[in-house]
Amino acid sequence: MFHLSVCADTIFLDLPFEERVKKIAEAGFMVEFWGWKGRNLDVFSSDPTIQVCGFTGTQAGSCVHPEGLVDYLAGITETTTVAKKLGATFLVIHAGELGPNGEVVHKISTNPATRWITAYKALSQLAKLGEENDITYTLEVLNTKVDHPCYSINIIEDAVRLVKEVNSPYVKILYDIYHTQVEEGNVVELLQKYHPYIGHVHVADVPGRHEPGTGELNFRFIAQVLRDVGYAGVVGMEAYPLADSYLAMERFRAAFKE
Repeated sequence: MFHLSVCADTIFLDLPFEERVKKIAEAGFMVEFWGWKGRNLDVFSSDPTIQVCGFTGTQAGSCVHPEGLVDYLAGITETTTVAKKLGATFLVIHAGELGPNGEVVHKISTNPATRWITAYKALSQLAKLGEENDITYTLEVLNTKVDHPCYSINIIEDAVRLVKEVNSPYVKILYDIYHTQVEEGNVVELLQKYHPYIGHVHVADVPGRHEPGTGELNFRFIAQVLRDVGYAGVVGMEAYPLADSYLAMERFRAAFKE
């Protein structure tokens, strides 16, 4: 059975971060979010009903260019310390640092072999770090057609091949249904094929990146596929409400409840 979370960086955007977190928890969901620096994280320790499941671990550097590798690993190592304090079970990692609007700001080697060798080295180091700290790193595959032009890890099979070579239970992929549908489609087929390598799932509908039930995807069917393949991790709504944040959470719950 999987658990449900909501991203505090896409919902209740008119409220301070702490208030968003409280409202998500009050609605019965786990909490995830993006960057941690500059935020009051005491909200998680001050209320035992608020449970953080994970957040973004990549802070700087690049895992697809040798010159960015040191900063990449240092940033994730620092964030791992924060994750342990908050009781998070996973960190979302990207190919490198992203800008405030999700734009690619990290270095990317022009040589494909260099990109993949560097990424393999980085994830192999994270596998050791994950084992030491009992943290799973989930590599997110992002679309390049709408939201993240030039991002270097945009195909599910490529990410799976990389994670498979690292061969660690502490390094998985983040299967983002929205990004997958935009970039390559075949959401259910890819899910069925690669589910052993999935450590976290994100959902948002297409088009618009709003909550389930506002676009073309059949999330009730997708939820059943997740059950059929035995996925038991977290499914997180990382979607911008079409109108109302409370309604968005209820639509999400309705799509994924038993």
